[in-house]
Amino acid sequence: MADDNKEKKDNPNQINIELSEETAEGVYANLAMIAHSNSEFVIDFIRLMPGVQKAKVKSRIVITPEHAKRLLNALNDNIQRYEDTFGPIKKTEEAPKFPLNFGGTVGEA
Repeated sequence: MADDNKEKKDNPNQINIELSEETAEGVYANLAMIAHSNSEFVIDFIRLMPGVQKAKVKSRIVITPEHAKRLLNALNDNIQRYEDTFGPIKKTEEAPKFPLNFGGTVGEA
């Protein structure tokens, strides 16, 4: 306990971040849409499923322009590290093509 207090005194800017089990599981999204105003950026993370005409926003994040710039820099840094380890990320200009049945058999009702 004394060590914890000493650490807090040594680094008063340290932030204790909690991550719930539910949040730690994450949410899959394969599309992001970004909008902005003069005071904020809104990032919608969307799950688009093959053969379905509707897509659902799974998460919306609202951040300040300053934090948007920090996010951009952090993503650039992490993409560079990823490519240094695993090689270049392939980029295509066309939209992803999903098989209507995910490559499995088509069921009937």
